[in-house]
Amino acid sequence: MTKPLFRDDAYLREARGVVLSHTDRGGLVLDASIFYPTGGGQPGDAGALRWDGGELAVATSVKGAGDEIVLVPAEGSNLPPVGTEVTQVLDWDQRNRFMRVHTALHLLSVVVPLPVTGGQISAVKGRLDFVMEEPPEDKQALEDALNALIARDLEVSEDWISDAELAANPGLVKTMSVMPPSGAGRVRLVRIGAGDDQVDLQPCGGTHVKRTGEIGRVTLGKVEKKGRLNRRFNVLLQA
Repeated sequence: MTKPLFRDDAYLREARGVVLSHTDRGGLVLDASIFYPTGGGQPGDAGALRWDGGELAVATSVKGAGDEIVLVPAEGSNLPPVGTEVTQVLDWDQRNRFMRVHTALHLLSVVVPLPVTGGQISAVKGRLDFVMEEPPEDKQALEDALNALIARDLEVSEDWISDAELAANPGLVKTMSVMPPSGAGRVRLVRIGAGDDQVDLQPCGGTHVKRTGEIGRVTLGKVEKKGRLNRRFNVLLQA
């Protein structure tokens, strides 16, 4: 099992770890990880590992067996032996941009309150696919509404509910294509705003900024038709 340190602190940039195992595909598993593994439309984190006498670049991170997180080294890297204590160093600029885009997509699902059929995140933009037969009447109005939510600098926090509570409240799930992780007894909810200022609450396992103001202004790109019922909205960071 790998302890997901990013779950407790998405702003953690360095941490210690111990190598538990090597995989048959050349990856390695630590006892704890600051690297988020690919999942839910969010790419895996990159960075580096350093130890006494060695260093390697982490190209990406993926889910392994059970609760393992597998770090995928850059091609040609020499792995530290099992039992080695290492220092994990996160590619913070890339992670921070993932966090900004991911949180912006949550807000997009607020200004476009329709079922979501898919999504993807990168370091420069993100997209959500909605069940929408006709194109939006005023894309600029949607962009303005999205930036207005960002500018309110709302708090982003989390709660946990049981699998049974989620099953009893299916309206919390906005995505039709990706179901929230369940089966472990509890599910993480990401809340944007608090009290009367709450604007969004939905299950999500990804990383997010602490306040919406950290996202910065965004631009709505081209709205693309994807099949008979779907429209794809692209959100681009401006800086």
